[in-house]
Amino acid sequence: MTVPPWVGHVIWWHVYPLGFVGAFPATEPPDPGEHRLRRIVDWFDHAIQLGASGIALGPIFASRTHGYDTTDHYRIDPRLGDDEDFDYLIAEAHRRGLRVLLDGVFNHVGADFARYRDGWFRDYPFEGHADLITLNHDNHEVADYTTDVMAHWLRRGADGWRLDAAYAVPQQFWASVLPRVRQLQPDAWFVAELIHGDYAAVVRHTGFDSVTQYELWKAIWSSLNDGNFYELDWAMERHNGFVQSFAPLTFIGNHDVTRIASQLQRSEHLAHALVLLMTVGGIPSIYAGDELGYRGIKEERFGGDDAVRPEFGSPRAALDARRAEVWRLHQYLVGLRRRHSWLHAASTSTLQLDNRYYVYESRHGDDALIVALNINDAATQVVLAELGVGQAHVIAGSGMPPQEVVDRVQIEPQGWRIMRPV
Repeated sequence: MTVPPWVGHVIWWHVYPLGFVGAFPATEPPDPGEHRLRRIVDWFDHAIQLGASGIALGPIFASRTHGYDTTDHYRIDPRLGDDEDFDYLIAEAHRRGLRVLLDGVFNHVGADFARYRDGWFRDYPFEGHADLITLNHDNHEVADYTTDVMAHWLRRGADGWRLDAAYAVPQQFWASVLPRVRQLQPDAWFVAELIHGDYAAVVRHTGFDSVTQYELWKAIWSSLNDGNFYELDWAMERHNGFVQSFAPLTFIGNHDVTRIASQLQRSEHLAHALVLLMTVGGIPSIYAGDELGYRGIKEERFGGDDAVRPEFGSPRAALDARRAEVWRLHQYLVGLRRRHSWLHAASTSTLQLDNRYYVYESRHGDDALIVALNINDAATQVVLAELGVGQAHVIAGSGMPPQEVVDRVQIEPQGWRIMRPV
């Protein structure tokens, strides 16, 4: 398996289309003639200004409600538009140099999916949802259908697939489908939604290129809230093991979880979370709105996702002071990641560790960065000689320090620094 070379440079801007354009939830069905899918294109320049190089779309295929109850994988959801709108989106993305990732739901379908196909369905719903019907992945026709759907939209211009609920699908199903799709579209990339388990083993057995790194996501916000960097360090060690065999999809927010600005108990820690995302190995993804400081809490109830999947207005709307500050922080750190694209394959090593103070090195070959995080309410001094480093060039940090070569650095309360050894 050879990962397409473009993947090493991609940073995704992740959009949930039905919510983004106001098509779900909605009090009245939108007029299909509105061509709402094109409203996402209006935000492409915003994504580029952020520093993103790819657009990761949530479900866009015909469904009855939230998009994960697909009724026709070959049809654009009429609430979003039609094939011409999809072609326009692809053309405008590629004209700007943006890759496009689609969301494929092949574990289950909606209750309105055509039921005349004998042997295609299991006799139980997906995770207890009566309106989601589990597919029979032992049926070769289901494998043929999935292969054809994926290849169809890749031929239409998509660059890859996120595979929804991949953890619930038998691994041998993916192992049979993905090689066939790659043979037809060798430059495509496939990331699987996994939550728990042995990520590396699943990648090895299925042929996925990547998986969603939920372990690291949880450790980032939890360690910051609890003042327990030992939890984060454990997750970083696990992450190193994954990076050695594949590049995980890393994130601090997505369409299924409470927004990071609401998840963190202290607003200062948003910077620490973003620093971590942008300085560890993997393929970063930023959930649309997080770069503007959007808030939203996911609740375990019907409609509990709505708060984290809001409608977006004009990308030219003025930002208040708080959102402007969050936007500048994202631009700055995403830009740093783009200038150090080797971080895609970097592993980390712990240099100093305490409950509320963490220093690590990210390295790939001869390239390295030293990252220091301080979530104490008192300043902390980093003495580079104690880390086995002579001097370092401070390239980023809270308070935007001047770039200089130092042998020690004082980090203010709730502060951070990124340094390049010299």
